Amino acid sequence: MKMTEEMLSKHMQPITGSAIRDIFKLLAKPGMISFAGGNPSNSALEPDVVSEVAQSVLKKYGTTLLQYGGTEGFAPLRESTAEFLKTCGISAGAEEILPTQGSTQGLDLLLNAVIDPGDTVLVESPTFLGAIQCMRIRGANIVSIPTDEEGVIPEAAEELIRKHHPKIMYIIPTFQNPTGITLSARRRPALAELANRYGVILAEDDPYRDLRYEGEALPAIKQFDEDGWVVYLSSYSKLISPGMRVGSAVVSNPALLRKMVIGKQSQDVHSPLLTQAIVDEYLRRGLLPPHIRRICADYKAQLDAMLDSFRDFPAGTVHTAPQGGLFVWAALPEGYDAQALLPACVEKNVAYVPGVHFYPEGGHENTLRLNFSNAPAPQIRQGMRALAEAIKEG
Repeated sequence: MKMTEEMLSKHMQPITGSAIRDIFKLLAKPGMISFAGGNPSNSALEPDVVSEVAQSVLKKYGTTLLQYGGTEGFAPLRESTAEFLKTCGISAGAEEILPTQGSTQGLDLLLNAVIDPGDTVLVESPTFLGAIQCMRIRGANIVSIPTDEEGVIPEAAEELIRKHHPKIMYIIPTFQNPTGITLSARRRPALAELANRYGVILAEDDPYRDLRYEGEALPAIKQFDEDGWVVYLSSYSKLISPGMRVGSAVVSNPALLRKMVIGKQSQDVHSPLLTQAIVDEYLRRGLLPPHIRRICADYKAQLDAMLDSFRDFPAGTVHTAPQGGLFVWAALPEGYDAQALLPACVEKNVAYVPGVHFYPEGGHENTLRLNFSNAPAPQIRQGMRALAEAIKEG
């Protein structure tokens, strides 16, 4: 007897997987220039440094790092993360911090702890497609909040809160994925106030905060949280190594944190102690600030190359010009279909992610997300020329 899709759980049958992961299969083609991923540049990774730090922590902690550990996380990392987060105005005790496998696991644990099928989650439109997938797996009712060049519009969010009574509001405030837009300083306390006044958990997903190339750093929404309704999610993936999968959730409500810990017990028992210890030692040695300065200088040159290359695109194309992060968002003139154009672009050895996948409600076929961190500036210019040609020919 063969297994059929009907034999799978009802909540998984409509889940199609990540469009980004599907596009990755195309990237093995020789000469391919990819604007599709969200990876740090290989030049931003430090295998020699990580190797030396790994040997150091193994010598320091011995078999402790090779044994099982507490689900709550490696205690030194909880402490060093609390210290690191002070740079964005978050004053959290180590006991409020749960190390996770990237910020995505933090969101998944939060959804698992709070969301029943049919519960409403408010999201930016567009938003990170991985978050959409997590929400759909949980059976959430996903409702989009209108946004503009300053990010989420608080007045629109309040209207939707009153109408839908959501349990969670999911926001990527800084160099948002996929648009690169940053939530303005004046709107951050307004969203925290809404969360606290209406009793809505605000999941603040902030993995790109430190990848700033110009402008002033902004305080986290969590800084304005009064009653523990803001859960701050962060990650070292874009700063140190995505392969080590180390992130954290700051959860000020003890009851909510406990349920997330219980959920993590059944997912992975605990995050790997070795990678937690490596990140902790990296932080304690003060290696991160100079590393961030170096990679940001490189990324700015890559971003500038991409922005300059839009001159070759069809007239009427509009795009964001972010001050940091890893993504530029573009909207082609009406009538273009980025999904339909993708095969022709791949034939010209360039790939991207069609924007339709980032909208819970679908549509917006003329949009696309472009990542600039995975190719040096000359390749970015070459790829953008090929992309522009394929779009014009299509």
